[in-house]
Amino acid sequence: MKTSTTEVNRRRQYRNWRRRLTPYLFLAPNLLIFLTFIIWPAIRGIYISFFDSIDGITFTYVGTGNYKAIFSDPTVASIAKNTATYVVFYMFFSTLLALIFALVLNEQRFMRGFFRAIIFLPVMLSPVVVGLIWNDVLDRKVGPLNTFLEALGGGSPGWLVEPPLGMLAAVFVGTWVHLGFYTIILLAGLQGIDRSLFEAAAIDGATRWQINKLIILPLLKPTTLIIIILSTIHGFQSFDFIYTLTGGGPLGATTLIVQYIYERAFQIPIQYGLGSAAGVILFLIIFAFTAMNFVVGRKRDAV
Repeated sequence: MKTSTTEVNRRRQYRNWRRRLTPYLFLAPNLLIFLTFIIWPAIRGIYISFFDSIDGITFTYVGTGNYKAIFSDPTVASIAKNTATYVVFYMFFSTLLALIFALVLNEQRFMRGFFRAIIFLPVMLSPVVVGLIWNDVLDRKVGPLNTFLEALGGGSPGWLVEPPLGMLAAVFVGTWVHLGFYTIILLAGLQGIDRSLFEAAAIDGATRWQINKLIILPLLKPTTLIIIILSTIHGFQSFDFIYTLTGGGPLGATTLIVQYIYERAFQIPIQYGLGSAAGVILFLIIFAFTAMNFVVGRKRDAV
C-alpha cells in the first residue's frame, strides 16, 4: 500500500513538472532566436564599444575613447538636434492623428473594414520602398505633388532640397508609415470601453465633445501612453525610409543618430567601435525616455 501511494505521488509530481515545463518548451524556439539575434549582439556591441577595429577581427582596447570621440565630434550636436526635432514632431503628430482616426473609425458604419485596411496598408510596405515612392512623389521638378501645386498656382517647393522642408517631409512620411499601426491600437482601446457609459452620458444630455473629453480621453490614457512610448522609440530608430528619401540631406538636415551609427560602422573609414559606442548611447537615450514616459504616465493615472 505504501509503495502504491509513493508511486501515485511520484506520477503526480511528474505530471505537475511536465505541465509547468510545457509552456517553456513552446517558448524555447523564440527565446533562442531572441537570445541569438538580439541579446547576444547587444552584449557584444557594448563590449566592442570599448575597442577600436577596422575589420571586425582585430580589436585594440581604447577604453572610453570612442565615447569621448563621439562627444567631441562637431557633427554630433547637429545630429542630436535633428533627432530631437524629428522625434518630438513625429511623436506629436502620430499620437494626435492616430487618436483622431481612431475616433472616426470607431463611429464609422459604412465600409468599415475597407477604410481600416486602407489606413493600415502603409504599415505593411517595406520602409525602403516607402522612401523611394515618396522620393518620386516629392521630386521638385517632376513629382506629382509639385505638378499639382503648380496647376493651382502654388509654385514648386523644394521638399527634398531645402533643409526645413526636408525635415517636414521626413516627419510626414514617418507619420504616414506608422499611423495605421497606432490607430489600430487606439481603436482596440476604444472598443474596450464599456458602451453603457456612452448610453448613460447620452441620457444625461452630454454632447459628442463632452463624451470625448470627459469619458473617452481619460479612459484612453493608458493606451495613449503606449502610443507615446512606441512612437518615441520608433522616432529614435528611424533610418531606412529617411535614408532612401533624403539620404540624410539636404545639407545634413535629416541626418539622425541611426544614420550616424550606420555611417561610422559600415562606411569607409570603418570604425566598428565608434559605431557600437553610438549604439550604446542610443540605447540609453531610448531607455531613459521610455522610463520617463512610463513613470510620468503612472503618476498621472495615480492622481
